[in-house]
Amino acid sequence: MFTGIVAAIGRITKIDKREGGVRLVVSASRLGMDDVAIGDSIAVNGVCLTVVTKNAASFGADVSAETLACTAGLDATGEVNLEKSLRLADRLGGHLVSGHVDGVGEVLKFEPAGESMLLRVRAPQALSRYIAKKGSIAIQGVSLTVNDVQDAEFEVNLIPHTVSVTTLHNLKPGSRVNLEVDMIARYVERMLGVSQ
Repeated sequence: MFTGIVAAIGRITKIDKREGGVRLVVSASRLGMDDVAIGDSIAVNGVCLTVVTKNAASFGADVSAETLACTAGLDATGEVNLEKSLRLADRLGGHLVSGHVDGVGEVLKFEPAGESMLLRVRAPQALSRYIAKKGSIAIQGVSLTVNDVQDAEFEVNLIPHTVSVTTLHNLKPGSRVNLEVDMIARYVERMLGVSQ
């Protein structure tokens, strides 16, 4: 479990192809690897991955072909958002994020709005019913609040701090982004479906 509050920007430095997927090597010195153990979970661009190798400055994680097929940004070297898994004593600064990507969206607009940045994304149509104005959504593992929603398109406002401490500053129209909808919406839908 995660909060969607990015702890550090890392970098995928190596991708080794393996049968049924790949092994990533992620430079993560800014994350602080002292308290990370083999078997721990780290969210990489919003995708929960298991640490299978580590040293003081980086970690390795295996990614299945299935995960590669339903996410974006794990198949190339470059910057990634990193967050260690939530401990029970930690503050919940964002919202509950599982690290299980629901779908890949497309950036339609990324432009200044005063001192902030306005980000407009088209989500897969099947996810549109889970996206609500003033609700939470994770984009590339970053917990954000939805400002506006129209069918499968939604907008969020990024304050300068969020832009500076995440990889969202790299976005442009056409960029593909990992989306995770608010898990509470999924449980509500399931409960309503069972009771009818």
